[in-house]
Amino acid sequence: MKILANDGLSESGIIALEKAGFEVITTKVAQEQVANYINTNNIDVLLVRSATKVRQDIIDNCPSLKIIGRGGVGMDNIDVTHAVEKGIHVINTPAASSESVAELVFAHLFSGARFLHDANRNMPLEGDSQFNNLKKAYADGIELRGKTIGIIGFGRIGREVARMALGLGMKVLATDKHVDEAVIKVDFYNGQFINVNIETEPLEDIFKHSDFITIHTPAMGDHLIGSEEFAMMKNGVGIINCARGGVIDEVALIDALDEGKVLFAGLDVFEEEPTPAIQVLMHPKVSMTPHIGAATLEAQDRIGTELAAQIVSLLKND
Repeated sequence: MKILANDGLSESGIIALEKAGFEVITTKVAQEQVANYINTNNIDVLLVRSATKVRQDIIDNCPSLKIIGRGGVGMDNIDVTHAVEKGIHVINTPAASSESVAELVFAHLFSGARFLHDANRNMPLEGDSQFNNLKKAYADGIELRGKTIGIIGFGRIGREVARMALGLGMKVLATDKHVDEAVIKVDFYNGQFINVNIETEPLEDIFKHSDFITIHTPAMGDHLIGSEEFAMMKNGVGIINCARGGVIDEVALIDALDEGKVLFAGLDVFEEEPTPAIQVLMHPKVSMTPHIGAATLEAQDRIGTELAAQIVSLLKND
């Protein structure tokens, strides 16, 4: 059986699949050629990340497909319902990248709270001539300890963010339409741990009471945060989005940054990927990464081995 990993696959995943007798192809096929490649090479399994879109045209025109796999959490680039109706298994790896995404959230939080993103732009340009002025400009940093972090979306990633926040001594607020409460286990290197019970709250309370807000929801048809929501927030709030582009109205965000309502924003995803708006890219109060939330070596290994295990289980048991 043949597997096309069109957006790549970790070496550990490839080894596990080849050990089980599968042929793994990692050739990158252009989006418009995917269906033709699948049919020409009699591909049984198509693995993607966020780059390749698996819409109805591929699903309808590729009868050899038995499994479509998404390396990661979000499935918005796959027509899941249509695939299932056609008898195709659709799998993903919801737990594999939680820690990686959560750590990136805090990378952006620390960066924004201490102006690292802007300092790293200006130090190479002016560090030798404006050192004291830059020192003064970045002297009003804030600490995370003791602050309140509001988590919108309390699934696996949201809970991992909560675990890290509790370890830093932060107060955690969370909201989720489908979760009433969750027990967060904060474990330490020596085997000790504590359990903290967190009850979710209305979304409006997150906006009103949080010093920092981080979003962990699926893609949605409309903005979750726009001008009305920014108006509810504390002055000087920090906003992080490592979830999906489009959940924040970027025009309203820029306005809130310019007005001082929002102190900083950390964005790993954008409304107009892969060509983010220039107003966002150039803004001095925005810390940015190019959609790399799950892009750690450890997460990619976990994604590869989890996909391999699911594929082997499904196809070897058929």
